[in-house]
Amino acid sequence: MTFNLLAAACLAYVAFLFLVAFAGERQAARGSGLLRGPVIYTLSLSIYCTAWTFYGAVGYAARSGLEFMTIYLGPTLVFIGWWWFLRKLVRIGRAERITSIADILSSRYGKSNLIAVLVTLLAVVGTTPYIALQLQSVTLSFGVFAAPGSDASDPAGLALWVACGLAVFTILFGTRNLDANERHDGIVAAIAVEAVVKLIALMSIGVFVVWGLNGGLARTGEVIAASPLADWTAVPGRWAGLIFVSGAAVICLPRMFQVLVVENADERHLATASWAFPSYLLAMCIFVVPIAATGLALMPAYANPDLFVLTLPLADGRGGLALLAFLGGFSSATSMVIVASVALATMLSNHVVMPLWLATRGRATGAGDMRRVVLRARRASILGVLAMGYLYFLATGGTSSLASIGLISFVGMAQVLPALGFGLFWTGATRLGAATGIVTGFAIWGWTMLVPVLAGPELLALGPAGIGWLRPEAMFGLSGDPLLSAVILSLGFNTLLFCTVSLLTRPTPMERLQAPRFVQVFDRAAAPRGHRRGTAGAAELLVMAQRILGARAAQAMFAAEARAQGRPSDLPEATPDMLERLEKRLAGSVGAATAHAMVTGITGDAVVSVEDLLAVADETAQIMDYSARLEAQSAELTRTAGELREANDKLTALGIQRDAFLSQVSHELRTPMTSIRAFAEILRADGDLPAEERARYIGIIQEESERLTRLLDDLLSLSVLESGQVVLHPADVMLGQVIDRAVVASGDTGLRLLRDPAAEAVALRTDPDRLAQVFINLITNAAKYCDAAEPELRIAVTPSRRGIAVDFIDNGSGIAAGDRTLIFEKFARLTDQAAAGSAGLGLAICREVVARLGGSIDYLPGPHGARFRVRLPRRVAEARAAE
Repeated sequence: MTFNLLAAACLAYVAFLFLVAFAGERQAARGSGLLRGPVIYTLSLSIYCTAWTFYGAVGYAARSGLEFMTIYLGPTLVFIGWWWFLRKLVRIGRAERITSIADILSSRYGKSNLIAVLVTLLAVVGTTPYIALQLQSVTLSFGVFAAPGSDASDPAGLALWVACGLAVFTILFGTRNLDANERHDGIVAAIAVEAVVKLIALMSIGVFVVWGLNGGLARTGEVIAASPLADWTAVPGRWAGLIFVSGAAVICLPRMFQVLVVENADERHLATASWAFPSYLLAMCIFVVPIAATGLALMPAYANPDLFVLTLPLADGRGGLALLAFLGGFSSATSMVIVASVALATMLSNHVVMPLWLATRGRATGAGDMRRVVLRARRASILGVLAMGYLYFLATGGTSSLASIGLISFVGMAQVLPALGFGLFWTGATRLGAATGIVTGFAIWGWTMLVPVLAGPELLALGPAGIGWLRPEAMFGLSGDPLLSAVILSLGFNTLLFCTVSLLTRPTPMERLQAPRFVQVFDRAAAPRGHRRGTAGAAELLVMAQRILGARAAQAMFAAEARAQGRPSDLPEATPDMLERLEKRLAGSVGAATAHAMVTGITGDAVVSVEDLLAVADETAQIMDYSARLEAQSAELTRTAGELREANDKLTALGIQRDAFLSQVSHELRTPMTSIRAFAEILRADGDLPAEERARYIGIIQEESERLTRLLDDLLSLSVLESGQVVLHPADVMLGQVIDRAVVASGDTGLRLLRDPAAEAVALRTDPDRLAQVFINLITNAAKYCDAAEPELRIAVTPSRRGIAVDFIDNGSGIAAGDRTLIFEKFARLTDQAAAGSAGLGLAICREVVARLGGSIDYLPGPHGARFRVRLPRRVAEARAAE
């Protein structure tokens, strides 16, 4: 097995992962649920099994016996025994649109960015050794295949190339867009494939060792009995400590929180994962002891036990099996680095970069596209995280044991467990308590676990300035196992100070509002709601939302809110419920603390009389409930009164329009009838009129008769349409042909028409005559009412899965906001009642016709001109056609 062949296989495997990730993203874009099932979810949890568990578990077993089992027992006990705790995490994550472990702690403790920053810094520092572990494992495995003295055997160079490749992959599939749910379907798909690869690889090596090298189970048992593993004796304290730390890691590691909570699509998937994930861990560790014992028996004494998975098949001439083992280890390392980088980049951009950017802008609605800022921040964060891992790898020069690096990260991230665990079950936990505990635990962990790796032997032996009780490996005189001492001191002081400070301080009003949302997440009705007061209108909120969510998503959300409030043609009112939903939506992209700061920065201040409400709640829950009911009823009465005023104004306007209509109809009927009668009497009384004069009078009588006929036809058409007696005549026709007919029938309108023939090449089955009638009315209306110096009308066709939309857009001044609710009513006209030459029935008829064709017609307000949209199905229903 040459190094070049190995490199080619590695590149081919990475290319395969690219294809899998692309396919996963395309499946998600089409709305497929294949990537959101319990199997894929469980396989994504295998991100826990990194290069440490693939390579390092064997080395751990060779050095420390069955102690490696603690790394598997911790997660197993959590998923089997603490399933209810995980379910609560997932429920909170979905309800609050949580994006990271820093985000959930920030949201719980009053949406505090201080907590988010502390957890983010802890996560970056705590994960850096773990990323270095992955780089070290990959470079060590490459070194096994590289010829001594070649460039490929240089660990620093190999680690740099690996870090650069992982950065490219992570940026491509982790920061392609800003997802409001912070899910990465492409990456999840790739991780699921890698989970299968590393399981097959490790199982294959195990089968090869047991039956290929040892000749069966009996001989394997003899090899184990003769190895140093047989003399191993468990140390109860260390055993319990490692199980606890491993259980905490499966919850608190940023990459595990990402796949466990953020990427979870259905809470029910946890039920499958509660037994499937422990089964996966069992399969990953079942051959660890046979491989370790056989490696100790067959390999030279100087051989690195962490690489037995590779060196055993190579020593037996099994190059293909060694390649499979390499790909398994490569999968374990790359999947961890990719997901950890995405999680850390999200935390850094949401809780460090974005708050700093907003602070420099001064206003949450500052100029610029914040989506672009967030994406750039995340890409830069990914590069920074991988660079830190690479520098740590260079600074330490690698260690003799992969397991020791992994345990450093495990204990580091366990420092957030007290704040997280107490925060989910104790409403009295405070932000100051959480911050104090995290900072204290972080400091002790750094001193007792990071410093021994980076410092010289003098500091370890004598302590700083010769102070013996501050020695990193025997702090406060606590001698014995350095790992167990670090766990007890860091987590012990962390928990003690967290509880003490929480008891001595009072939660802020925002903390008291947030606490029940987490503690009582399964009974959300018990959580108090925020009551906001703000001077800014919905327009400023819409501008800000567009820069985070994108114009289309933000406008769709605000339009839905407006429809729900009964204001379909206007922006929604900034009610407390609407602001809460907006904040949650924004939190999915920039985090809870940043979203809260942005919304409250626009609305003026966050909470109305929170202290008073909480004081009342402390005195009696009944008064709080009664007050909430009164407030809800008051808001409902206010909204109802507003709706009644709007309805009354509309009825008044319609009454005026109806009176004008009756006057207009009387005038329109009387005028042609008077003309017909007058000229008919002239023709009858004077039989000696010249032929030329007689022909002119007859022409006038004909024109007035046609005018009268058109008016009566309009009234009859509307009556027939409203009574449902209309008969459609469906036919297969091209949309462009119908528009052509309408343009010709409209005559010389004076409009400059802008059309796209390619977009109009759409086949429909509809009633072409009725549809042309609608188009003619819209074209002639544009000619009448467009007040531009050079009037023009653009006809735009947009296809969709359900049908098509045809937009008629002129360049005039548009329709006033007060008239938009009346234009489709009968008798409604926007100009002087005597000037238009019609009774105002055109758009009312259009609405009825389009409804019979199975579509709809709407007026869309915009910055320039009037815009009418006709939505049509591709095939009119035959049952409707027969009505």
